[in-house]
Amino acid sequence: MRRVDQIILRPLLTEKSALATEADNTYAFEVGRDATKIEIKEAVERLFDVRVSTVRTMVVRGKLKRFGRHYGKRPNWKKAYVTVDGDEVLNVYGGA
Repeated sequence: MRRVDQIILRPLLTEKSALATEADNTYAFEVGRDATKIEIKEAVERLFDVRVSTVRTMVVRGKLKRFGRHYGKRPNWKKAYVTVDGDEVLNVYGGA
């Protein structure tokens, strides 16, 4: 199995993810493009010592950007929404 830091790249701390966390205990992460739902589930369970009930993933398409008269494209990236069982809480802020 791959290392956890190759699967879970960083937590997504946005307004939308904060609302999802409060509403139904769902956390958002940026994950590796080739990470599967099973790998994501196992990585979150190992990293935070919680039980994961569901994992939803999506590939976010990179935006077209303009650099002067030239066009470029940002890379695609993968996002995962992880729902945690019961009243368990993830410490994604790292004690801040």
